Amino acid sequence: MSGKLVESAPPGGAHETDVIIIGAGPCGLFAVFELGLLGMKAHLVDILDKPGGQCVELYPEKPILDIPGIKSITGVELTKQLIDQIAPFDATFHLGEMADALEKTNDGKWRITTDLGTTITAPVVVIAAGGGSFTPKKPPIPGVDDYEGKSVFYAVRKRDMFAGKEIVIAGGGDSALDWTLNLAPIAKKLTLVHRRDEFRGAPDSVEKMRALVEAGQIGLEIAQIKGLKGANGQIEALLTESEAKGVYEIPCEVLLAFYGLTMKLGPIAAFGVNIEENRIAVDTEKFETSIPGIFCIGDMAAYPGKLKLILSGFHEAALMSHGAFHYVFPDRKLKFQHTTSAKGLQEKVTGTVPADD
Repeated sequence: MSGKLVESAPPGGAHETDVIIIGAGPCGLFAVFELGLLGMKAHLVDILDKPGGQCVELYPEKPILDIPGIKSITGVELTKQLIDQIAPFDATFHLGEMADALEKTNDGKWRITTDLGTTITAPVVVIAAGGGSFTPKKPPIPGVDDYEGKSVFYAVRKRDMFAGKEIVIAGGGDSALDWTLNLAPIAKKLTLVHRRDEFRGAPDSVEKMRALVEAGQIGLEIAQIKGLKGANGQIEALLTESEAKGVYEIPCEVLLAFYGLTMKLGPIAAFGVNIEENRIAVDTEKFETSIPGIFCIGDMAAYPGKLKLILSGFHEAALMSHGAFHYVFPDRKLKFQHTTSAKGLQEKVTGTVPADD
């Protein structure tokens, strides 16, 4: 998926909110809407650099046929519509960050700490992490571990750290193309390397990339990366091989490798919730886990009759929000309202006041 849908908060710093949502896929996004209808604010944490979860990473252009009222929609289109739907509720996104640790505060709230040092405190945590954390696939390059975190990276957390560098980006999907376009203006030199001259990314991104190549602003090598040259964690050059050139070197200070993602339960496994076969057991009244104040919705939620469908996750988000309300507003009585008849809700969501019947 090309383009920026939401702004991500800078990493680091301390935040307080009503609900922390781990995962910014469809279920996490729709949870923002359901929570917002009940007056609750949310912060979302996702290891990916954009919202959408599996929809944008695994099947961005694949048609989804079981969203009620929509005959067919792609993962990218669904994500865009969900982002538009939740816009009135001013959610804060922490993208490119992993929820690394969970602790209970002295006043009974929960504090999430990310791998980049961001802390978020709230009375409610919602796990909406799909099948788990997306973990980058490592390239099959000998000795790559020695360079990881120093001159080999699998994600861009801080764009400015790559300014003025000789960058090689490896991959042929949306992430590789998006970061090629985003980093080209600030790089000393940028080269895109892919094993074949066909790309899986959005056609618009492919077209823009080829235009930069044609203009001589970036390089494109159809080749395989076979090895790294350097010392003490710093790359000096890549050893590559192609049918046309054989084995040759590409000067490189930074390698960004986008070889795809796998899903693992990740740090959530250490949160203390009841886990059954890499899924989290919940009740079906409010989708609360074995720990009060921690909820789980979407593919990771486990209960009798569970179906791993987006529409099921939407239903779970609605009931979860009603359960979360009592933790966020313990002194208030929850009044259920239909959006079709509640003027306050319609004004909040659409910005207009409906006429009296």
